[in-house]
Amino acid sequence: MGGYYSFFHFLLVCFLLGIHGSYSMNQTCNPTDLEALLAFSNALDKKDFRVVGWVSNDTKCCSWTGVSCEFGKVIRLDLSNKNLHGGISSAITLLDGLVTLNLSRNSLHGQPPEGLGRLARLRILDLSMNVLSGMFLGSEGGFAAIEVMNVSFNQFRGLHPAFPGAMDLTVLDISSNAFSGDINTTAICITPVRVLRFSRNEFTGEVPAGFSRCRMLVELSIDGSGLIGNLPSDLYMISGLRRLSLRENQLSGSLSEDLVNLSQLMHIELSYNMFGGVIPDVFGGLKRLEFLNLASNSLSGHIPPGLMWCTKLRTLNLGRNKLEGEVPASFKNLRSLSRLSLVGNGFTNLSSALRILQHLPKLTTLVLTKNFHGGETMPMDDLSGFKSLQVLVLANCALSGTIQPWLQSMESLRVLDISWNKLNGKIPLWLGNLNNLFYIDLSNNSFSGELPKSLTQMKSLISSTYSREHASIKDLPLFIKKNSAAKGLQYNHVSSFPPSLILCNNLLFGPVLPGLGYLVDLHVLDLSWNNFSGRIPDELSNMSSLEVLNFAHNDLDGSIPSSLTKLNFLSKFDVSYNKLTGDIPTRGQFSTFPNESFVGNDALCLLRDGSCSGKTLFLEKGDEQQGGTDTTVPAVTYITVEVGFTFGLLTVWNILFFVRAWRAAYFLMVDRFFNTIYVMIAVKVNKVRRRRSDKVYP
Repeated sequence: MGGYYSFFHFLLVCFLLGIHGSYSMNQTCNPTDLEALLAFSNALDKKDFRVVGWVSNDTKCCSWTGVSCEFGKVIRLDLSNKNLHGGISSAITLLDGLVTLNLSRNSLHGQPPEGLGRLARLRILDLSMNVLSGMFLGSEGGFAAIEVMNVSFNQFRGLHPAFPGAMDLTVLDISSNAFSGDINTTAICITPVRVLRFSRNEFTGEVPAGFSRCRMLVELSIDGSGLIGNLPSDLYMISGLRRLSLRENQLSGSLSEDLVNLSQLMHIELSYNMFGGVIPDVFGGLKRLEFLNLASNSLSGHIPPGLMWCTKLRTLNLGRNKLEGEVPASFKNLRSLSRLSLVGNGFTNLSSALRILQHLPKLTTLVLTKNFHGGETMPMDDLSGFKSLQVLVLANCALSGTIQPWLQSMESLRVLDISWNKLNGKIPLWLGNLNNLFYIDLSNNSFSGELPKSLTQMKSLISSTYSREHASIKDLPLFIKKNSAAKGLQYNHVSSFPPSLILCNNLLFGPVLPGLGYLVDLHVLDLSWNNFSGRIPDELSNMSSLEVLNFAHNDLDGSIPSSLTKLNFLSKFDVSYNKLTGDIPTRGQFSTFPNESFVGNDALCLLRDGSCSGKTLFLEKGDEQQGGTDTTVPAVTYITVEVGFTFGLLTVWNILFFVRAWRAAYFLMVDRFFNTIYVMIAVKVNKVRRRRSDKVYP
C-alpha cells in the first residue's frame, strides 16, 4: 500500500510541474520586463534575428528562447552559446526579478552595466567566454544575493572584484582576464566561498597570506599569474581543501611537510615553478590523492616511498626535475594509476622499472623519456603485463639493443615512441600487427633492413573508423613535444596526435613499399635520411589524408609521380638529395612547395613555369660527346697553358717573398679563410648535437 501511495504522489508532482511549466510558457510577461528584453535585443549587432526568434509584437515573452518566468516576471535568462555580438544593454538591469543570467560563450564586448549589482535576487551570473572589458566592480552593497559569479575568459582589467556583502557567495571564477595588483584575501574570505579560480591574470607579488580565513574553501586555482616567492604557511591550514592548483608561476623554496595537514586533498598541481629540495614524504596522510603533478621544477632526491599509500592516485607526473635512483618496488601498490610521466630525470635500471610497472592493471600512459643514460640495453625480460597500456614513450634514453618481443603483447598500444636511442636490427614483422597502433616513431636509431610488409596492413591506419571503434581513449593531460627542429609540434592530447609513421635517420634500405598506399588514414610519412632506392610508387597517391611526405636524403630515382598532385592535404613534401629526374609536378599542392624540397637531384628540373626538355637535351648531347668521336687538341695548346701557369706562379711567389706588406696581408687572408671554415663546421656539429638532445617530453 505504501508503494502505491508513493507512486501516486510521484504522478501528482509530475502533473503539477507540467501545469506550472505550461503556465510559465504561456503567461504574459510583465510590460517592464518585455521592454527590457527588447531593448537588450536591440543593443546586439545582429538585430535582424532579434535574438533567435524574439518578436516585438509578441507579448508572451516567457515563451521566448532562453527566457523563464514566474508569475509574469522574468527570473531566468539563458542565452549561452547563441553567437551573440554587441554590448550588454543597461536595460537588462530593469529585470528586477532575475535570479539567473547566463550570457556565456558569445562575442559580447564592452563593459557590463553597473546596475547588475543592484539586482537584489540575482544568484547566478555567468558572463564567461566573451570579449568584455573595462573594470568589473563589486561594491560592498552590490550583488547581495549572488552565489555563483563567473566572468572568466574576458578582458577585464584593474583590481580583481570582491563581494564582501555577498554572504552566500560560493563560487568566484575570474580566471583568464587581465586583473592586476595584489589578491585581497581579506575581502574574499568574508564570504563563505568554496571555489576560487583566479588563474591567468596579471597579479604581482607572492601568494598572499590569509587564505586560511576561507574556512569553507575546497578549491584554490591561481595558475599562470606571475606569482613569486614561497608558499605562505597558513595555506596549509585550509583543512577542507581538495584542489590546489598553482602551476606556471615562479614559486620557489621547498615544499613544506605541512602538506600533510591537507588530508582532504585530491588534486595537487604545482608544475612549471621553481620549487627545489626533496619531495617531502607526507603522502601517508594524503590517501585521497588522485592527481599529483610536480613536473618542471628543480626537485631532487628520490621518489618518496610514502606514495605507496596513495592507492587512489590516477595521474602522477614528476617529469623534468632532478630526481634520481630507481622506481620503488612499492609502486606495485598504485593499482589505480593510469598515467605516469618521469621524463627528464636521472632514473636508472629500466628493466627493474618495467618489471614493477607491469603490475599496474590500469596503466594506460607511460612516459620515461630522457632517463637511463648509463648505457642500458632494451630490457629482454619476458614482460607479460601492460595489458591496458596505450602510450609508451622511451625516447632519448641512450638505449641499445633491438626491439624486444615482449612489446607485441601490448595489444592496446596506440602510441609507440622509442626514437633518439641507439637501437639496431630489423624492424620486427609483428609491429604492423598491433591493430590499435597509429603513431610510430623509430627515428634517429640504427635500424637496418627493408620495411616489413606488415606496416602496409595496419588496421588503425587503413581505416580511422576501426581505430575509433576498437581503441577509444580518454584525453590525457600529458603531451609529446618535438623540438629537434627550430619549430616544434605540440599535441596536448593523444587523441589529437596525427597518425604517423616516422622512420627517419636510420639505416633502412630497399624499395619504398607500394602497399603504403593502403594507409589512407596516415597523416605523416617520414622516411628521410635512409638508404631507400628505386622509384616513388604511384600508389602513394591513394593516401588521401597525408599531410607530410618526406623522402629526403635517400637514393630514389625515376621521376616524381604526377598522381601525387591528388594529395589535397599535403602541406610538406621533401625529396631533396636523391637521384630523381624529369619535371616537377605543378598542379595541386605542388605549386606551394619551395625549391629547397627538390634540390640535390642533378637531373631534376627546378623550373616550374616551363619544360626541362632543353636541360635534358643538353645533358644528352654532353653524354654523346663523351661517348662519341674523340676530338684531338693540339699539343701546342697544352704547352702554352703550362708555361702561362708557371710564369704566373713565379710572379706571385716573388711578390710575396720581397714585399713584406703583401706577404703579411696574404697570410692574414689565409688565416681568416680557415677560421671561417672552422667556425662553420663547429656550428654544424653543434646543431647536430642539439638535434639529438633537444627532444623534450613533459
